[in-house]
Amino acid sequence: MTTTTVISLDRMRAKVRGTPKGRNVDPDALNRIRKLLGESPRRRDLLIEYLHRIQDKFGHLSAAHIAALALELRMAQAEVFEVATFYHHFDVVREGEAAPAALTVRVCETLSCKMAGSDALLDRLPEILGRAVRVIPAPCVGRCEQAPVVVVGRNPVPVATLDAVSTAVSTGKREPEKGAHIGYKAYRKAGGYKLFQQLVSGERDPETVIAALEHSGLRGLGGAGFPAGRKWRIVRKEPAPRLMAVNIDEGEPGTFKDRWYLERDPHRFLEGMLIAAWCVGIGEVFVYLRDEYAQVRDILTRELAALVADPPCALPPIELRRGAGAYICGEESAMIESIEGKRGMPRLRPPYVAQVGLFGRPTLEHNMETVYWVRDIVEKGPEWFASHGRNGRKGLRSFSVSGRVNNPGVHLAPAGITLRELVEEYCGGMLDGHQLYAYLPGGASGGILPASMANIPLDFDTLNQYGCFIGSAAVVVLSQHDSVKDAARNLMHFFSDESCGQCTPCRVGTSKAAMLMQADKWDAGLLEELSRAMADASICGLGQAAPNPIRCVIKYFPHEIA
Repeated sequence: MTTTTVISLDRMRAKVRGTPKGRNVDPDALNRIRKLLGESPRRRDLLIEYLHRIQDKFGHLSAAHIAALALELRMAQAEVFEVATFYHHFDVVREGEAAPAALTVRVCETLSCKMAGSDALLDRLPEILGRAVRVIPAPCVGRCEQAPVVVVGRNPVPVATLDAVSTAVSTGKREPEKGAHIGYKAYRKAGGYKLFQQLVSGERDPETVIAALEHSGLRGLGGAGFPAGRKWRIVRKEPAPRLMAVNIDEGEPGTFKDRWYLERDPHRFLEGMLIAAWCVGIGEVFVYLRDEYAQVRDILTRELAALVADPPCALPPIELRRGAGAYICGEESAMIESIEGKRGMPRLRPPYVAQVGLFGRPTLEHNMETVYWVRDIVEKGPEWFASHGRNGRKGLRSFSVSGRVNNPGVHLAPAGITLRELVEEYCGGMLDGHQLYAYLPGGASGGILPASMANIPLDFDTLNQYGCFIGSAAVVVLSQHDSVKDAARNLMHFFSDESCGQCTPCRVGTSKAAMLMQADKWDAGLLEELSRAMADASICGLGQAAPNPIRCVIKYFPHEIA
């Protein structure tokens, strides 16, 4: 090949790269997108943020919007399209399709809400609200203690009735109410951020903080349970720049503890996050919040602005990123992919995110609640945290309890408490006319156990031998009026919808299992074979844990499937 030919090919490639492939860009659409983005940086990792901005403005994402945004970000239109269509909350309108109704009403159809009657709401609301309103089923919206929940626009309607939803629609109530929480000034006045200041000033050594976490026994409270202090040491040893990603995408059906804490005391979380960042030597922090938590997003936006405007000391850059409706992004590497502006596809490991994480850098990934406890543990001493516990366990656990109990909600209880003790001592007992029949100790993926096993300590590692786990401590309580078989069907429907589709065992397995579970009499042998394939060969925890409800029903409730 001659030199002239090489130069010509280089020029051709440069020309192709400078003009993204795809449909022609509509000048009017391009002007609208440019005006909407304003002076915001044209960075690829901000793709999802900009898709939200467009949908918030226009109510949907048209083909013209996608083409214009792709040109602005210097991306292929196909890449923007595949990201937009991956997430549930983006309404992509293809060529020739009609735009969706101006208002969308989402009815939660996951287990706790289904038990509370969401099916009836889903059946009746389309007729009552009319064609001007779009009514669609939705996966768990993180308000299980208020079941059934309907979301009108961005505004959740707790303990929803037909009249309450109709009123929310007719009054034009679209935004979430502003709740009461401890603001920045009140938090500082009560001694907040002093510990962080002591670290930055050198008055306190990061080593003492890490040692306190280790001695307290604090483990990751997002579900995996990895020792927090050990994780800090691992990432701290990696080369700089190091990043931090906080996971507040608690999409596990039955889980709502992160939302509950942030609605009340957001700065306790923010200070714990900053302490972790300082001790590990973090250069930049990213907070990933699920899109269903519009009220929490408003709170964090305001409180972060107040913190930055009057900082107690030097702060690292902090970015609040918005999810878009994808359960899979609760998995740490899928969340990192989403922060980078991509589809939330879990990564193969190794390498682990502690070594190669966000933007290819060593990353400290934590659940919100894990860092929420850092200040208390350091100030009160690790013995304070470790002194709690029952049945040989140590620490405190925030149980998200929903279902057939008198007092559902977040209950802070000793680690190792049993389900029976939790219900009687913290939840006000079972509802009148209901007797304990079964319970989910760890949300949709944590399995299902019968009432006869309600005396097992609830904590990390205590449930493994029974085919269950505590995960994020999402407890759903069933009574004799509920069918465990129907509950497992509901959960598998959720897993099938939420599978990212990357690996065949999960994509095909969850769908096939959901179909097989519709039979009155289950083929236990075939379902076990399918469960084994999913558990052994799926890339991430979604497919690996999805068979747990199936196996538990077959093992502990054989009379329901015979």
